[in-house]
Amino acid sequence: MTPKNWNLIELKNVSKEFDGVIALKGVNLSIRSNEIVGLVGDNGAGKTTLVKVLTGVYPPNKGEIYIKGKKIDNLTPQKARKLGIEVVHQQRAVALLQPIWKNIFMGREVVNFLGFLNVNKQKEETERLMKGVLRFRSEAVTPDTLVKTLSGGERQGVQVARALYFDADLVILDEPTTALSITEVDKVLDYVRSLKKEGKSCLFISHNISHVYSIADRIVIMDRGAIVEEFRKKDISERALFDQMKTVVKAGS
Repeated sequence: MTPKNWNLIELKNVSKEFDGVIALKGVNLSIRSNEIVGLVGDNGAGKTTLVKVLTGVYPPNKGEIYIKGKKIDNLTPQKARKLGIEVVHQQRAVALLQPIWKNIFMGREVVNFLGFLNVNKQKEETERLMKGVLRFRSEAVTPDTLVKTLSGGERQGVQVARALYFDADLVILDEPTTALSITEVDKVLDYVRSLKKEGKSCLFISHNISHVYSIADRIVIMDRGAIVEEFRKKDISERALFDQMKTVVKAGS
């Protein structure tokens, strides 16, 4: 467990190029333990590339990645997950035709001492998560309920619950509120708040400043592959943040 107020994640001078096209340039970013960081920027700002570097999908061309104070070389998605980094993808990476419990444990199934699947244990843990994290109250929704019957926000919640169960230290949410109704957005934002209550950190990526501002401790603005501004929420109003974002976008156009 990383002590509070320590840097859980630190990127130092990270750059990434694709065939001569600069996607990230000299990015310095830290995420503290038990901190929600909002990452905002226009389309093409480099947000998704940053996530893929942080999770080991892309290796950086330059720079260093530190996780829990240790420099990490040759980061891979498997290594990132073992180090406590989980991603809730924009594409809603759930198996719609599978029940909730299978989505929670997919790829990391619980087995008994004989090596057989412990289905009862997985369903019991899923029910606990449904009540505690997802706050499902209807008796009609059980661990055996197919994910396709859940709302968009609830499907996001299944991924958040999965990350919490496997004790992720940092949960990255990539545009989690895209195409959701106001009610569903509120559910997702509540899931983010539950992460902080559990002592976890979150990188919340969105182009919607209102959603970011409502839950973030700190807001970082990206533009054309670089971090151009950074604010503690207590030091800036939502309106001022919106105006600053417009200024950044206009300068880059």
